[in-house]
Amino acid sequence: MFKGKNPAQKKPIQKKRFAVILNEGLGLDSVSTIVKDTHTGVLYLYHSGGFGGGLTPLLGKDGKPQIEPPKQCSSSAV
Repeated sequence: MFKGKNPAQKKPIQKKRFAVILNEGLGLDSVSTIVKDTHTGVLYLYHSGGFGGGLTPLLGKDGKPQIEPPKQCSSSAV
């Protein structure tokens, strides 16, 4: 008989840490993506183009990171 874990048992579903809010192509090889950290609610902008890319938090008028409450995020998780 088989010993150990049953491969048919399902693992608990873990929520993904990041969710894509917006993904826009801006040309042939340029893409901007807004990503939400589902643990903290902080929004980030990731931009890639050619051989480079960068990530930065989105800031409000007061200079503090923009935070979106958890229930507003209904986008796909990354």
